[in-house]
Amino acid sequence: MPFRAVGYMSQARQPWNRDQLDSLVQRAAAFNLEADVTGVLLFDGVSFLQYIEGPEDGVARAYRRILSSEFHSEIVELGRGTIGSRLLPYWSMHWLLADPSQLLSVARADWTGFVRSTNPSPRRSTAMDRLQIYLHPYIARP
Repeated sequence: MPFRAVGYMSQARQPWNRDQLDSLVQRAAAFNLEADVTGVLLFDGVSFLQYIEGPEDGVARAYRRILSSEFHSEIVELGRGTIGSRLLPYWSMHWLLADPSQLLSVARADWTGFVRSTNPSPRRSTAMDRLQIYLHPYIARP
């Protein structure tokens, strides 16, 4: 079954602390669990980069909720499309603190088709490659 995915970047409207982000992500995780959506939110203290994946209707509902959120502005969609399998099958939502350069590295990479390379090189890696490399130490396995 093909899944849909969306990646976007936005700017925080207020300074955030860990407790606030934990609370926001807990609410998102509960919503996403009902919608069968998984994903990750990267935050560098100023900017958010979020990637969500799941069935088309679930991703559409989650993304509408994201777009209407008052917690961020200047939303820039990086990519939207079909994926063959989930990158994050076990995270209804998770957030990680990111270095600004790492966040920009993922944001500025090629999001076309959500392609994952079989042997990515640092110079020619796609957005999904960079996201996967960044998340590798954190991804929970069953």
